[in-house]
Amino acid sequence: MIDQLLTRQKQIAVIGLGYVGLPLALALARPFRVIGYDTDADRVAQMQQGVDPSQQLTPDDFAGRDIQFTADANTLRNAHFFIIAVPTPVDEYKVPDLQYLRRASETVGRALKPGDCVVYESTVYPGCTEDDCLPVLEQTSGLILGHDFSLGYSPERISPGDKTRSLTDIQKVVSGHDAGAAQTIADVYGRVITAGVYVAPSIQVAEAAKVVENVQRDLNISLMNELAIIFDRMKLDTQEVLKAAGTKWNFLPFTPGLVGGHCIGIDPYYLLYKARQLGYDPQVINSGRRINDGMPAFVATKVVQILLHNNTDLRQCRVLVMGLTFKENMADIRNSRVADLITELRNYAVTVDVTDPHARPTDALADYNLTLLPEPTGPYHAVIIAVAHDEYRSLDVGYFQLLMPDGPILLDLKAIYTPSEFVGFDYWRL
Repeated sequence: MIDQLLTRQKQIAVIGLGYVGLPLALALARPFRVIGYDTDADRVAQMQQGVDPSQQLTPDDFAGRDIQFTADANTLRNAHFFIIAVPTPVDEYKVPDLQYLRRASETVGRALKPGDCVVYESTVYPGCTEDDCLPVLEQTSGLILGHDFSLGYSPERISPGDKTRSLTDIQKVVSGHDAGAAQTIADVYGRVITAGVYVAPSIQVAEAAKVVENVQRDLNISLMNELAIIFDRMKLDTQEVLKAAGTKWNFLPFTPGLVGGHCIGIDPYYLLYKARQLGYDPQVINSGRRINDGMPAFVATKVVQILLHNNTDLRQCRVLVMGLTFKENMADIRNSRVADLITELRNYAVTVDVTDPHARPTDALADYNLTLLPEPTGPYHAVIIAVAHDEYRSLDVGYFQLLMPDGPILLDLKAIYTPSEFVGFDYWRL
């Protein structure tokens, strides 16, 4: 197949054009002909104009690409190599929500032909591709794996907002239902991933590897968060402790914080779900999740404690939260734990304003029923820096003094400032 793809006799289709799918589709559209498919017609219209709805890519990233953006599923019938990169969230009970994955599988199944290949990039628990997705493909298409089409899994490794590690700079794990499928998939990705590909021995190994990547980060951050809680009671500056500990060569440089987004805050629940299906209740993973999920409440309680210590009437209190996205310098607010922090504060009857230079007001309203202010409207009793956007790093003491003229309280959750800068403030950081 690789020769026919390179000569553009056959096309690649990427299903789902979000933070993962769009950069991948554009990278593949250099050596191959690509169909970029998404169900959101408004997003597709923007991409047709060379605009990234996620605000991560520039018009130059679209230039010279052999790609057709479409919301018409019938167009997928022209493709022979399918890559599915749709969201895999959890529901309100922290149970994997596979509805997007199943719908995408049905869509691809209707376009599937003998000789085609399907690759999943969405993060799942081990076994999901073959146990949950494959039956949908076979039932919808009437085709049989191995006899009619190939199947593979290649976990996404894009780091949104990271300007130093692009898609092509990160080694790609690939896998297939057999050696032939794995080789075909490796050949395709190998044309665009300059860092190279690693062929996993099975689809389940590749699925598990992706989950482990984020579980490991989740656990390390949860340890830092637990330490921050302990050191706060000791009246120790966690950042100073970590700075001192970091002088040892093998110390891992993790820091405390609110753990949100669509990877670290979600993926562990996929492994927890699968483990419990098998009759095992993971202790360490579950504990890490519990600590990280509890951080918004911990921070809110700390804010309230400081306010009450300053004899502030919570019912008359105004707090400004700066930053809503789950990560700095990007627009993505999915699974933002800042939203949980705001909810916790409002449960104390505190009035909360929210600003963010990157988040889209329409997303904030739709996802969290939050109104983003274009600018702060002080005065405030406290300001919380929740996200380390570049715009916030350049702010000085005078800016915050104007926002809080009386008894200023600054909570720096990302530790982007130093305490010595804020003489006369109640300054606190994780």
